[in-house]
Amino acid sequence: MLLVSLSSKADTCLPDAEGLCTPGVTVDEQVTVEKTEEDKGTEIIFTTTTTKTITTTTVTNEDSGNIVDEPDMNFDWGGEGPASMPSGTYCGDLGTDTCAEITGSGDTKSRMLVDGMGSTFYQEVDISDLSIDNGGEVTYSIKVDKQDAQDRIYMHVTGTGGGTTVFSGTDILSESGVSSGYQSYNGSFDFSGVLSKITIEIGGRDINLAVGPLFDDVSVNVFYNVISTIIEQQITAVEEIVYLNLTDPTQIDLIEEIIEYNDVKIDNEGKVEFIPIEPSKEEITYETVEVEIDVKIEDIEPEMETMEEEIKAEIEIVEEPVEEIVVEAVEEESSVEEIKEETKEEPTAKEKAATKIVKEIDDKERYDDTAQTKTLIVMQILGDTKTFFNSQSTIIDTDVNEYLNKTIEDQYGILFSNAQDQLLNQMVESQYGGD
Repeated sequence: MLLVSLSSKADTCLPDAEGLCTPGVTVDEQVTVEKTEEDKGTEIIFTTTTTKTITTTTVTNEDSGNIVDEPDMNFDWGGEGPASMPSGTYCGDLGTDTCAEITGSGDTKSRMLVDGMGSTFYQEVDISDLSIDNGGEVTYSIKVDKQDAQDRIYMHVTGTGGGTTVFSGTDILSESGVSSGYQSYNGSFDFSGVLSKITIEIGGRDINLAVGPLFDDVSVNVFYNVISTIIEQQITAVEEIVYLNLTDPTQIDLIEEIIEYNDVKIDNEGKVEFIPIEPSKEEITYETVEVEIDVKIEDIEPEMETMEEEIKAEIEIVEEPVEEIVVEAVEEESSVEEIKEETKEEPTAKEKAATKIVKEIDDKERYDDTAQTKTLIVMQILGDTKTFFNSQSTIIDTDVNEYLNKTIEDQYGILFSNAQDQLLNQMVESQYGGD
């Protein structure tokens, strides 16, 4: 088996990759060639099966949009410790609309296990309807105005899938002792696999219990990978048949006959078509038969000359004198006369040639139009009735009774009958002692 692998890849990620993948298309092509051999005794079948598998993988990035419930902080999310929801100039650079304030001064561990917590704002968001199962990235943004440098504020996000923590991260936005004032913070957390729920916790401390850390305009987005895979498979099988021991004469004759009497055509799809070859019919005329008889005569004349020489030799042997006795000479002369009388009249070369032409007609074709026409013309030539097929005169029907009683002595009919009888007699004689 031969395995060939071809691939064309974009900068995509593998399954279970962490973070966002680069959008693109991966084309992977694998070709396997398998050869089998099947021996059936009289033939061997070689089969070559080529399997081409093309895998096309497309990666795109999808955005969930902001999943935070009430990002403008118009009401309290709920959480741990004390908090307030001021508005107007109290919110400082966050705007005059409602903002959130962390007012707790405690120093404990939060629900999400973050140290240095006095108050928290907390919510869980179900995102199972997004069907995220190929990893991605969770991003956040938040606007903060920390007016007291001693206060602190953090952002915590946890992602779970099927009850398992996929990622968990805490970013300290502004630590105690830092005069950050108004700032906009952004961050992200990579994950792999399935993600179905996001937990958001914003917490911190108001150490001096003056104006605690303020925040507003919270946004959390999930960017996730969508991977689609299309697999195409093409299977091509080519058979090659090698015939063995093709020595059966019947099979060979059949194949030769098919090739001889058919045109074999193969179209573009490999289909074989046998088109019968129409046999050309011989044009039979008086002149063509005369030529054929002349050719046969050329072949027969040497045979007849040889036969004549043999007969002369036999006669000369008989005529040799044995004794000079008149009686015996007379007897010998008489014997010679008997031999001459017993020597029957041989047919002429023309008659022999005509007989051969009739004999050479194939039995299968003896009764078709061409064969019968040739036979009639042969008889016509032997009877020297070349005008037999000419147009005949029209008989005027004057008196039917007189016409029926009239004896028609048509020279063509008589000659034709004589020629036919003569030819048939010669054919019979040739079967019983003739040439």
